[in-house]
Order: sequence, then C-alpha cells, then structure tokens
Amino acid sequence: MDGAFEDDNEQTITINEYLNKVEAEELEADLVLGGDEGKECTYTMGYMKRQAIFSCLTCTPDGSAGVCTACSLSCHDGHEIVELWTKRNFRCDCGNSKFGEFFCKLFPKKDVENAENSYNHNFKGLYCTCGRPYPDPDVEEQEEMIQCIMCEDWFHEEHLGLESSNEIPRDEEGEPLYEDFICKTCSAICSFLILYPQTIWAAGGKRGDATVSNSKDKNVLEDTSSACGSRNLKNDACSPCSSGDNNAMANANGDSVPVAEASVIGESSEKNISSNQSTKDANLQSTCVLGVDTVNLPVLESKPLFLSKNWRDVLCRCEKCLDMYNQKHISYLLDNEDSIAEYEKMAKQKREEKLQKQEGAELSFFNKLGHVEKMEILSGIADFKEEFRTFLDSFDTSKTITSSDVHQYLKILQRSAGVWTRTLPLSSKARLKCKVHGALGVVPHIGKSERPQLGAARHKEVPGVPRRAQVRSGEAF
Repeated sequence: MDGAFEDDNEQTITINEYLNKVEAEELEADLVLGGDEGKECTYTMGYMKRQAIFSCLTCTPDGSAGVCTACSLSCHDGHEIVELWTKRNFRCDCGNSKFGEFFCKLFPKKDVENAENSYNHNFKGLYCTCGRPYPDPDVEEQEEMIQCIMCEDWFHEEHLGLESSNEIPRDEEGEPLYEDFICKTCSAICSFLILYPQTIWAAGGKRGDATVSNSKDKNVLEDTSSACGSRNLKNDACSPCSSGDNNAMANANGDSVPVAEASVIGESSEKNISSNQSTKDANLQSTCVLGVDTVNLPVLESKPLFLSKNWRDVLCRCEKCLDMYNQKHISYLLDNEDSIAEYEKMAKQKREEKLQKQEGAELSFFNKLGHVEKMEILSGIADFKEEFRTFLDSFDTSKTITSSDVHQYLKILQRSAGVWTRTLPLSSKARLKCKVHGALGVVPHIGKSERPQLGAARHKEVPGVPRRAQVRSGEAF
C-alpha cells in the first residue's frame, strides 16, 4: 500500500500531525510576537524594552518608521510589510509625521516623531553587510542568518568574518551552543569582555592562537584563525594572550602588560565575580570585579563573538563600569528583559496563562449549563466523531482525503438537523499568525526546524497553515 502514495505530489499528513503543526505554529507566533494579541497599539507603553516591530514599505518606502503588531494588522493590512522580529527601546511610529496624511486607526494622537527610536537598513527589507533582501529572489535556497544582539542586524554565515562556518559553536546535531552573538563591527565596543573568565565564551568553535600587534593608531588583539568567542573552553581559550609566543599584551597607551599579570587579572575577576553573584542585578557594586581600569584596554580586532548562556549575569556593576556602559550606550546588556531568552520566556508564560484562562472559561461555561444541555453537547460531539469516522471509512485506504473533501462533508453535516459541527481547528492566534503578512515569512530564517536557542538571536521562516490539509483514511482519531 505504501507504493500507492509514491506518485502523490502533495505531502500527506495525519490529523494528529496537522493539529501538532498548528500548535507548533501558534507557539512560534507567540514567541515572535511576545504574546502580543495584536489588539492595541503599544504607543502608550512608551519605548518598550523589546517588542515585535514591522516596517511598512507601502507607507514609508525609505524604511524610516516601524509599527507594532496591532498597527501592522489594523492599519497596514494589505500593505507591503517587512517583519523585523524584535527591536529594543522602540515606540510605535504608526501615523506620525513620517506617514504624511495617514493616521493610526488605533491611537492617532502621537508625537511628531519618536526621537529615541533607532533604524537600520532592515527597515528597508535589507540585511547583512551584503545588503540583500529576505527572501532573496536571486537565491533558490534561503541561507541561514544570525542576528547581532547589539546592532540587531542579521548576517549570513558566510559574511560573519570567519574563515569557515565550522567556527560557529554548534553541537554534533548542528544546534547552536551560544546564547548571544556580537558581529565583528560591534565587537570593537566590547574590548572589556577579554578581562572576564573564559566561561562567558561559547564552546565548540575552532580554536586559534591569539597575537598582539602594535600600531601607531591602536593596539589590536589578533586571533589568527578564529573569533575569540568560538574557541574551546580550555584553560587558555579566549585568554587575551593565549599564544605562548607572546610575553606581553599592549594596553591603549602602548605600554605592555605582562602575560602573568593578564592571567592574574582573569583569575581575580573570576573570583570577584563569584563573590558578587548575589548583586548581579542593577544594584551598584562597591568593588569592581575586574580590578583594572577599563579605560586603558587593548582594542579588539574586529571579530565576531559568541557568548555562552547567562553571560550577562557576570558583568560588573560597579560605578566605574556602569559609567563605561552608559558612555558606550550599552547599558541594556545589564537588563535581563532585553535578552531574547527573557523575551521568549515571558511569551511562554503569557501563552500558558491565556490557555489556562480559555480552558477555565470553557469549563465554567459548561458547568453553568443544565443537565439536559450538557448531555446534548456531549451527544453532539459523540455523533460528530462517529459520523466523521464513517466518512473516513468510506474512502479507499489507498486514496488521499483532501481538505476539499472534508469541507464538502462538513457542509453536508451543517445541513443535517441536530448535528453539531465546526470547521477544522484554526484558533484566533493561528489566524492572527497567518494574517501577519505571509505568516511571519519575511524574516531571516535558520533552516531545519530549529528554534532560536535561548536568545541565540536567530529565526526561521514560518509557513502558514496549509491550504490543503490531507489525511490518510483510517488514521484519524
């Protein structure tokens, strides 16, 4: 019988597979949208720490504005929309001066502009250093992309600045071993990270030797074969002077710092970090866990960095370091709610609360019914299951039952008196997800069936609910 399906051009799935797929897509939508139901404009919430943002190329072809989920659905339905996944510290632009005569339907009274919003070429539908769109019309198979946690741009693996994509920390199954990624351009801002213990770097990448070169303009910590963040977690991995050929590393003033001293700095910072874990929140620490002046640090060569899980928790929060973060405009690194991991965690919590509320409402409604009404509902469900089973049994087991067949049968049931019917499962969230401009399809994807790994800012193209749900006869229920 297996051969009967060999010539079938369309994929065949069971009812359970279909329902599981719908459930997975609803979860995907919740994680991307942060649990936002898309009912209210988020403008009144101010500059949100993180939210799903969309760009409307119909209204702002220059990519100068972004709108929230609700506005993308209510105000820009049918427009050319680019989904940007999430952006930090962003307030909805819908209907402000950038939209000309167009006004927001949900909250029209907005400021002329949102001065604190930041924009990049993603708002034009372009990504990576190559400035290509996604999906790329010139590429048959869309390539995997990774998002930088700092500039929030997306990058193709081949454009990360690595010699090989094998240097990206992954396990044997190809799953990412890192939580956050910093692109080679933004890594220059993070020279202070070399003073932290090796545990902040993700394991699994290709290890290379580090050298230090002096120049008139700056001192550069070089890695001759891989990014610092992609080295193995060994005692000397990711050390600012892991090369045995180098006896010193240069600081920002051109002076040399002995290797032994650099090692002491690393060990000291690790001890200080361990003793200060209780103050890992934004509270001021009395003692710097690094124990050095972060002003006189070597400048890292532009290399991509891959950070391990919970690496933000060990960042120093002393007064000097806080001033440094503020000067570099990277204070958001200290806020757990800024991370993708926390964003998805809150989205899952909202989803669970919503489902529990729905189940509670359904149970409450059922319990308020009288005995006769309850029996009629239960009897109707049983009748429907029996009728549907009979419908499936009426087909040859070698034939595929299409969604057209099912919908035709449902119409017959609806015309039958006393039979309770409903359409195939498609919840409001699934409909919302499908409506969100190509079912969230206009975003860089990660291939396979991977999920973003606890903030390893990566995303996949999410297919819409199938137009043609197919089942094999006799496999339902």
